[in-house]
Amino acid sequence: MARRFDTVTLLTDLGTADESVGVLRCIVRDLAPHAAIVDLGHEVGPGDVRGASLMLARAVSYAPSGVIAVCVDAGVRAARRCVAVQVAGGEGVLVGPDSGVLAPAVAMAGGAESAVVLDRSDYHLASPGAPWPGRDVIVPVAAHLCLGAALDDVGTPVDPSMLLPGVVPLSRAEGDTIVADVLAVDRAGTCQLNVDPADLARFDGHLHLIAGEVRRVARVLGDDPDVALPAGALAVILDAHGTVSVLGGGRRAADELGLRPTDQLVLAPLDPADRPAPTVAGVQLRPSRPASGAR
Repeated sequence: MARRFDTVTLLTDLGTADESVGVLRCIVRDLAPHAAIVDLGHEVGPGDVRGASLMLARAVSYAPSGVIAVCVDAGVRAARRCVAVQVAGGEGVLVGPDSGVLAPAVAMAGGAESAVVLDRSDYHLASPGAPWPGRDVIVPVAAHLCLGAALDDVGTPVDPSMLLPGVVPLSRAEGDTIVADVLAVDRAGTCQLNVDPADLARFDGHLHLIAGEVRRVARVLGDDPDVALPAGALAVILDAHGTVSVLGGGRRAADELGLRPTDQLVLAPLDPADRPAPTVAGVQLRPSRPASGAR
């Protein structure tokens, strides 16, 4: 018997409007009652493999040791095979569709130690109708792994390098400019980019952000973003996840630039003539008011 895990972390695109997520939680509770359940998120867009992979990659270093079950793009019509990947060091297993959704998180966790295709029906649930891999395969296998089932018990071993790679694109350099993709937009309108933080060094304090016909000047704040920005101003920062993001001062950067996830954004150096002039506040000195009774 392999190591028993005591936590199942769920990431799905099912939302919370109906019973779907509750059913997954019920399956874990029924099969592995000792296991705690962590809801990483259930509002990923339907079938949004890219968005889910980013969310998982940002969170995996904080997830407790255990099994992470990803039910994104794993609905009734999903034709992809399901897999389980043991990460290096044996601290956890990621279970989900072989769609590339697991790959960035596996890399962040230190790489794959082994992987299997989930083709052992003894560890699945029978479906009352059309198969639903999230309910019938992924989550039951996650529960059995918590009970001590070995990876080889639940599936046929495969070379981890043969699994589909991640779907997060790379930025590209074109001369002095960087052509980036918007990976995500958070609730505050901050735009996360696929830019290597080291590439910010090529810009001297300011740069142009070009989104279609929109062209704006932004400050480069790096990993010291604790600077008050004027309303409507933009800044490029190293965010809390260690990734490059565009932040708006008092407004949503996404709205200022007209950006959505998957849009492209060009980062370009400023010409000297475009560099903002330093702001100087006018100060007028006046004699202080004499104290009462003074001559």
